[in-house]
Amino acid sequence: MKSTLETLSALERKLNIVVPAAEVQAAFERALKGLQQHAAVKGFRKGKAPLNTIRQMFGANVKQDVVQDIVQTHYASAVDEHSLNPINFPAIEFDDLDENADFSFSAEFEVRPEVKVAHFEKLPVKKEKFEQNPGFVEQTLEDIRKSRAELGPVFEDRPAQMGDVAVIDFKGELLTGPLENGDAENHPLELGSNSFIPGFEEGIVGMRPGQSKAIQVSFPEGYHAKELSGKPVTFQVTLKELKKKTLPEWTDEFVATLGPYKNLEELKKTISEDYEKRETNRIREDLKNRLMKVLVERNPVEVPKSLLLEQKKSLIEDFKKRMSQQGMDEEQFEEYRGKWDADFNETARFMIQSSFLTDAIAKEYNLYAEPKDLEEKLAEYARQTGIDAARVKEFYDDKDRRSRLAYQITEEKVVEFLVSKADLKETSRAEIEKEENKNS
Repeated sequence: MKSTLETLSALERKLNIVVPAAEVQAAFERALKGLQQHAAVKGFRKGKAPLNTIRQMFGANVKQDVVQDIVQTHYASAVDEHSLNPINFPAIEFDDLDENADFSFSAEFEVRPEVKVAHFEKLPVKKEKFEQNPGFVEQTLEDIRKSRAELGPVFEDRPAQMGDVAVIDFKGELLTGPLENGDAENHPLELGSNSFIPGFEEGIVGMRPGQSKAIQVSFPEGYHAKELSGKPVTFQVTLKELKKKTLPEWTDEFVATLGPYKNLEELKKTISEDYEKRETNRIREDLKNRLMKVLVERNPVEVPKSLLLEQKKSLIEDFKKRMSQQGMDEEQFEEYRGKWDADFNETARFMIQSSFLTDAIAKEYNLYAEPKDLEEKLAEYARQTGIDAARVKEFYDDKDRRSRLAYQITEEKVVEFLVSKADLKETSRAEIEKEENKNS
């Protein structure tokens, strides 16, 4: 075999390979002998037909198998010969195969970039200082009360007011005709919830049970259904009944229905601790992102086109899945994707660059996840979730899941290493957001 290497660009390579006729003939022999063992040929016992007979009958049909055999074997040999590190499957081009002639083919592919992390010490990065939010606990308690509220009738003889739950019949009419899916009966609507078109709930305020009324409003500009954006609509509304929410009192009995809490103080403590845990995790994740951004800026890495396309595709598919779950249709998604295509591109590029740099630092400073790290992480998951440790371990016996977990741990160790070397300054969230908005 003879092979020559062409450099097409910074990361693109092309191997030109010539396989001697003798090796081509040997590949044909292997393919035909493989067929010979299983071929049922009239006049011969299974597997006993002469090789020449097999060649006459099946020679033209084994070409594809022979090409595959030759390409796989000699491509791998050429890659080793030139000490290459391909990062994607090669694009193969080849001449017509002749059993008695040399066989030439070429393989184009990208190689893994050579990554050298030269600037990773004293990276200037800001870390958000954790600040307890006293109002969060009280707001959470109020939200809990509202979620456990009971609906009861309004006995006073009075009109509807904000905070009431109005039970209504309504029917919408556009200038062009009935509003599709714009009618309902006995629909409960909390006035002040802003769950209807702006102005609709305000139009019900002041109505009395049994009263009917026409409420004229307009769909807001930029409404998710484009055909309705900014269009005027009239709703014929009948108020059937008024109800009001009764919020529970903070008794020990009520608190006990929310979990293993003896009293309100225990619940407050749990809410506060959960808040601190979530915020600490968020702060850590934000710090990691800012740190990796500076690392990438200081250590630019060439990104293979094939990886960029693959990563971008994955990002878009994941985003599409999440948006469809929130009600975004295909047309809206395509519009969004076109508008933010450059952002998807840059995000994908950053993710690849940061993963290359993470890997390089892990290799240089022996920060890869070790078996004991994996076991500790699995034990931590079991404690956090309350799931039996054996079940957690079984879940991560899957090769792909275990590989992702190993990378996560490696990344955590690299970030911890970088933080220990960084020029770190603690400041408030408001200051960080102000600076980021200024630079965006």
